[in-house]
Amino acid sequence: MRNSSRSGVDPFIVMDVMEAARKAEQAGRHIIHMEVGQPGTGAPKGAIEALQRAMTEGALGYTVSLGLPQLRQRIARLYGEWYGVDLNPERVVVTSGSSGGFLLAFTALFDTGDRVGIGAPGYPSYRQILKALDLVPVDLPTAPENRLQPVPSDFADLNLAGLMVASPANPTGTMLDRASMGALIEAAQAQGASFISDEIYHGLEYEAKAVTALELTDECYVINSFSKYFSMTGWRVGWMVVPEDQVRVVERIAQNMFICAPHASQVAALAAMDCEDELQANLDVYRANRALMLKGLPWAGFTNIAPPDGAFYVYADVSDLTDDSLAFASEILEKAGVAVTPGLDFDPARGHKTLRFSYARSTVDIEEGLERLKTFMQARTR
Repeated sequence: MRNSSRSGVDPFIVMDVMEAARKAEQAGRHIIHMEVGQPGTGAPKGAIEALQRAMTEGALGYTVSLGLPQLRQRIARLYGEWYGVDLNPERVVVTSGSSGGFLLAFTALFDTGDRVGIGAPGYPSYRQILKALDLVPVDLPTAPENRLQPVPSDFADLNLAGLMVASPANPTGTMLDRASMGALIEAAQAQGASFISDEIYHGLEYEAKAVTALELTDECYVINSFSKYFSMTGWRVGWMVVPEDQVRVVERIAQNMFICAPHASQVAALAAMDCEDELQANLDVYRANRALMLKGLPWAGFTNIAPPDGAFYVYADVSDLTDDSLAFASEILEKAGVAVTPGLDFDPARGHKTLRFSYARSTVDIEEGLERLKTFMQARTR
């Protein structure tokens, strides 16, 4: 059977690493998971209890395509609580995870062949979703002196139809401050490029609050998710905020692509937003894990790392150790029993010399993983 040219996307390498780790565990090995950006905790208890009540009260079916009105209102209120932004809940669209948000945004904003800038290193699925939609991802190689975030000069002459940024970023955990975010918005708008801000790691910050693009402009798309801070990866529910004149555009696409986000997940998400004590306790675990990583990775021999302001990742330059991060990650899994992600997922041009370490799991796992990495590196350099 023939396939479309659009289907020729690259694999999501971290998922392949997860599968290799699963096989190792199936064979009886104990694997420490530092490969996947998935909280070790489950959904907040209040979310589970709210869903249990809802399931006994009646059937859960389709919701309206834009999402449960109560959830949209609560999300809008979050912007006031976190950023002091007065957001009209009519601008909020509940999505099937952030992935659903990317599909909706790219479909609403761009035509076949349009060029969309994305920072490299960056989340690999941006690139592959753009390709699958017959759009052209344009990698913007970022520099360490810019904290591995794009700056206006990176795309000054690239004729972009859109610019996608992420803060805190995956895989680096670095953030854009208000001035840097504003400069990118201004530069994108000056060349007529739509601005999309991926904010799915908001709430996971350690020294300064992340800046939402909505503090600076209403002429943007903002995408967020309940997967990370709210610890609901498998529930596949997220949201986006769009300008008022874009709501109906996105609604029509959502009606046909998804009908709606899962009703059960929306019920749980609404309750999760008020589970602040539990969510902050999770954040305290990540904060402790981050401190362990910042000390333990250099101790193990991974000394050149990006400054992780948020999220739960450390991105390491391992060019002094290898020029084949895929093989190196496989060696670490085989010999140390630690699953890590090769940088090729995030930066096709330079990722053969980088690794991403996730510290989203329990502190006990992080401590054990760092010990294993140190032992592995000591044996490797003998």
